[in-house]
Amino acid sequence: MARRRRARARRRRILLGVSSGAVLVALALPWGGAGRHPLATPGPVLAGATASKTLYVVQPGDTMWTIAERLDPGGDPRPVVLRLEQEVGSDSLQPGQHLHLP
Repeated sequence: MARRRRARARRRRILLGVSSGAVLVALALPWGGAGRHPLATPGPVLAGATASKTLYVVQPGDTMWTIAERLDPGGDPRPVVLRLEQEVGSDSLQPGQHLHLP
């Protein structure tokens, strides 16, 4: 009899743990971007466009690395960072600065 009670109590604890975990995962999905990086930001803000290049206005918190990652999410950002550094003439950006993106 005592063995049955312990078995039931154990099943309840397991069920409670699994249920709690499922609820936490279900709640975390919308905030986690459903698989994307949770801190991912939307693509560059476009200020205007030309035939071959796009004008981008640097936002507070932008770095050349984050802009390069947004331009080519699956690729290597280093070549894009290098092009941006060559265009700017340094390795730092200022909010409000205009960049010509490929």
